Amino acid sequence: MVGKTQETATKTTNLLVAGVGGQGVITATHLLSQVALAEGYDVKQNDVVGMSQRGGSVVSHLRFGRQVASPLVSAGSADLLLSFEMLEALRYLHWLRPGGLLIYNLLRINPSTVAAGFAEYPGDVRERIESSWERSLPVDGNALAEQVGNTRTANVVLLGAVSVHLTFSEEAWISVIKENVPPRTVAANRRAFELGRQAGQV
Repeated sequence: MVGKTQETATKTTNLLVAGVGGQGVITATHLLSQVALAEGYDVKQNDVVGMSQRGGSVVSHLRFGRQVASPLVSAGSADLLLSFEMLEALRYLHWLRPGGLLIYNLLRINPSTVAAGFAEYPGDVRERIESSWERSLPVDGNALAEQVGNTRTANVVLLGAVSVHLTFSEEAWISVIKENVPPRTVAANRRAFELGRQAGQV
């Protein structure tokens, strides 16, 4: 677990959030940053957006601690990698520190090279992830979002799974979600968050 424990209160925690354009990567990272701020941390965030309008790779860096100088997570130092898509999880796996935690969505989105017929999507991505990284937690975020009745809440499902592994209070999470989603979607997003927390405890 990472977050405000006696050991981690004085260290900087490094998170990487990855996915493709349109999945709400930046929105999810913003929500994470707001929860960290609400819990009293200094927070730095940086977003690296590729060809997002074409479904390109999007990755956000988030660092929080007592005092944080740089927003950038260096390769091999991430405490937690949250990926909204399986191939992106495999792509950024090497950014985790030894013993770091990977939480990834069981979703396949063809990159532009595959869509254009220049490459094939690997058929064994999940197997490659699990054989490469012991601390990995797959979450079927889109299926859980469908249970809520709003597939756009998949990113909040994934945040719910992440929340189990951070020591931020559940009250802070709920407050930030309520303040940052459209009022008509608050109930759906709360339910999505709860389902994600259940999935994250497995």
